[in-house]
Amino acid sequence: MKPFLVSLYLLGTFLHALAQCTSEFHLEGDYLLGGLFDIHHDSSPVYHNRPEAIDCSSKPFIHSSYRRFQVMRFSVEEINNSTSLLPNVSLGYEIFDHCSDTHNFPGFFNLISVNGLIQPWGEPHKNLSKVIAVVGTYTSPKALTVAPLFMMNLIPMVGYGAATSVLSRKQNFPSFLRTVHPSQNVMAMVVKILKHFDWRWVSFLYIDDDYGKDGQELFIKRIKDTEICLAFTKGLNQYTDHSQIFKQIEAQRIGVIIVFTPEWTAEALIESAIQQNITNKVWIAVDGWSLNNEIPKKKGIKNIGTVIGVAEPRMTIPGFSDFIHSSRSQAHCENTEQNMVCNQDCNCSSLSAEDVITADPSFNFPVYTAVYAIAHALHNVLQCGAGRCNNNITVNPHMVLAEVKKSNFTLLNQRIQFDENGDPNYGSYSIVFWNQSGDAEDIGFYDFYPPFHFLINDSKIQWHTEGEVPTSVCSQECPHGSVREYDGLHRCCFNCKICSNGTYVNSTEDPYKCIACKDTEWSAAGSTSCSLRVVEYIPFTDSGAILIMIGAWAFVGLTLAMSVLFAINYNTPVVRSAGGPMCFLILGCLSLCSFTVFFHFGKPTTSFCILRFLPFLLFYTVCLACFVVRSFQIVCIFKIAVRFHKISSWWMKYHVQWLVITVAFVTQAVLLIIGYTYAPPKPYHEFSSPDKIILGCDINLKASSGSVALLLFLCSLCFIFSYMGKDLPKNYNEAKAITFCLLLLILTWIIFATVYILYHGKYIPTLKALAVLSSLYSFLLFYFLPKCYIIIFQSYKNTQAYFQGLIQSYTMTVR
Repeated sequence: MKPFLVSLYLLGTFLHALAQCTSEFHLEGDYLLGGLFDIHHDSSPVYHNRPEAIDCSSKPFIHSSYRRFQVMRFSVEEINNSTSLLPNVSLGYEIFDHCSDTHNFPGFFNLISVNGLIQPWGEPHKNLSKVIAVVGTYTSPKALTVAPLFMMNLIPMVGYGAATSVLSRKQNFPSFLRTVHPSQNVMAMVVKILKHFDWRWVSFLYIDDDYGKDGQELFIKRIKDTEICLAFTKGLNQYTDHSQIFKQIEAQRIGVIIVFTPEWTAEALIESAIQQNITNKVWIAVDGWSLNNEIPKKKGIKNIGTVIGVAEPRMTIPGFSDFIHSSRSQAHCENTEQNMVCNQDCNCSSLSAEDVITADPSFNFPVYTAVYAIAHALHNVLQCGAGRCNNNITVNPHMVLAEVKKSNFTLLNQRIQFDENGDPNYGSYSIVFWNQSGDAEDIGFYDFYPPFHFLINDSKIQWHTEGEVPTSVCSQECPHGSVREYDGLHRCCFNCKICSNGTYVNSTEDPYKCIACKDTEWSAAGSTSCSLRVVEYIPFTDSGAILIMIGAWAFVGLTLAMSVLFAINYNTPVVRSAGGPMCFLILGCLSLCSFTVFFHFGKPTTSFCILRFLPFLLFYTVCLACFVVRSFQIVCIFKIAVRFHKISSWWMKYHVQWLVITVAFVTQAVLLIIGYTYAPPKPYHEFSSPDKIILGCDINLKASSGSVALLLFLCSLCFIFSYMGKDLPKNYNEAKAITFCLLLLILTWIIFATVYILYHGKYIPTLKALAVLSSLYSFLLFYFLPKCYIIIFQSYKNTQAYFQGLIQSYTMTVR
C-alpha cells in the first residue's frame, strides 16, 4: 500500500508541474513585443529548390545568444513589476529563434500577421499587427532580410547587434533603430588602435556577407589618407580554406590580423590557426567575438600571439542573476504539444543558471536598452503619469516609432538617445586584452562622441614579443633626411633615398618628396629642415676694407699735395711737359675715381651699386683721354713736328686736345646714361656657397659693353702712341712712363678677371676695390711721382735750357 501512495504522490507532483509549465518564448500581456534571437546558428545552410522552413532547435546552440534572449525576458518582467514605468500596463512578448538568414519565415510572418493573416495591401491603421515593436535581430544579414517586412507598417524594429551602415539609410529602413554602435564607429576604433601602436601593414579578414563586406569598405575608407596599408583581405565562410589565407599572410610578412566576423566564424579561424601553428601575430577582435568565453580557453591559444579586441562595455544589470536562478528553477514547456509555433524550442534544459550567467555578455546592455526604449515610448504614447495610463488610446506601431525616435531617458547611469539615423547617440567601447588566464581584461576605452577620449594602458598588455610592442610594416622607416620611393603597389612598401643638398624632407607632411629650400635657406644632404643662409658682405669694419680705404684717403692726399706742388711750379718745364693744366684735370679725375672705392664696402644698395661703377667709368675715361692726347703730343713734338709741321701747328692753334677729351667725356656720359637707364646696377644675392648668401652688385654686361669698349679703345690708342715714343731721348721718359702705367693697368685687370672667374666669395668687392686703387696708383706713382722728384730733388733738370737741349739733340739725330 505504501509504494502505491508514493507513486500516486509523484504522479500528482508531475501533473501539477505540467499544469504550471510556461514557455520562455511567449508571455501574454496588454501589448506584445516581438523578439528575434539566434539561440541556435545554422552554420552549414542547405539550399533547396523550393522555400522550406528550418528547425532551429537541431542547429548548434549559442550560449551568448541564449543569455541575450534571457535579458529580454528579464527586461519585460522588470518593467511589468515597475510602478513608475507603464503602471497597470503589462507587456508581453513573442520571441523566435532566428537561426538562419533566409529560412525563418514562420517566425516573422507570425509577428506581422493580423489574426493569422497577412494583408500587404490592407490599410495599416485597420490591420494592426499583433506586436507594437520588435527587438532584433542580432546579425546584419538577418536584419536586412526581415526589416523590409516591418518597414511596411512602420513597426519599430530596434536592433541590438546588427551594425551594418546600410541600416542607417532612413529612406530604406524608416522604422529601424538600434542600440548597438554601427560598424563605422567600430572601424574608427580599430584604426585608432592601429595608429596608436604604429601598425601599418595589416590584413583584414571578414565574414563573407553584408555585414562583413560593409566593414571591409568602411575600413578601406578609414585608412585611405593614413599610413596604414591593407596588405591582404579575404571573405570567410564555411567553405574557406584557412591554410591558403595563412600562407598569404606569412608570405607577405603581415604581423596584424583584423578579424571582422561573428563568434562562430572567428572560432573556426582561430582553431585553424592553432592547428597550423600560426604564431607571433597580433589579432584584433571586433565586438562580435572579443568577449567570447570559449575561444580564449582553447588549447594552444597562447601560441598564436596577442589578442586585442574592441567590445561593448560590460555592464552589470541589477537583478539579472537572481532572475536567471529563479527562471532555471521553474518548469518550461519544451518539445510539448503546447509549443505549436515553429522555432520556439530551446533544447536547453541541461543549462544551469551559472552557465547562463557566465556566458559572453556581449550585446546584453543593447538588448536591455532596446526593450526599455520601446517601453518608454509606449509610456509616452499612453500618456502615463500619476500611477496610471490612458487605456482608451489605440496604440499604433507608428505612434510608438515616433516616441522611440525621441527617446531621452537614463538607464544604468547612461543617457539613452538616438540620432537622426536611428543610431545610438551615446556611449563608448572598451579595449580588451586576452590575458594569460584566458580572460578579456579591460585596457582602455574610446568615447564615440565629443570630446572623443581615447586611452590605452600599454603596461597591461603582455606582448608575445617579450615586452616589446610588435611591429607590422612592409618596409622599415627611412632614416632621417631620406624620402620614400614606391616599391610596388602599396605606399607602405618603399625604398629610401637621401635628399640632396638644398632639399629636405618633412616626413609628417609628405615623406615621398624632397622639398627644395628657399633661396635664403640651405641644407646639407639628408636634412629634415632648412637653415637660414649666413648673409655675407664686406662691412666697413673689415680689416682689408679699412686698409683699402686708408689707401684711398692717402691717394686723395697725395693727389692734393701734387696738385699744390704743380701749382707752385706751374711755369716750370717739368710741369709743362707733364701736361700743364691737363695735369690738374688728370689728378682731379683720379681723385674722383678713388671715391668709388668706399662704395665697395657695406651692405649693397642700388645707390651704392651705381656709385661703385659710374664715377670710375666716367672719370677714368677722362684720365685715359688725357693720356691719349698727352702721348700723342709727345710723339708729335719729337717726330711729327719735324716732318709735318703744319699738323703740329694746327693742333696747337685750335687746342684739339681739349676737343678730344671733351668728346670722350660726353660719349662716355651718353653711353652710361643709356646703359644705366636700360639696366642699372643693382644688389643681388650670390648663392655659389651652399650655406651662405653673398651680397654683391650685379652689372648688366650688355648695358655696360659700350662704356667698357670706349675705355679699351682709349687704352689701346694710348698704348700705341706711347709705344711710338719708346726711342725718345733717354732722359725724357714720359712716353715710357705712360707705357709702363698702361702695362700695370692691363696686368691689374687681367689678374682681377682671373680671380673673379676662379673665386666666388664675399671678398670679390675687396679685390675689385684693390684693382681700382691699383689702377689709380699706377699713374700717380709712375707718371706724376717722378716729376715731383725732379721738381724737388733735381731742379737742374727743371730748366728751359735743359729741355731745349734734349729736343735739339734728338731733332739733329732724326735728320
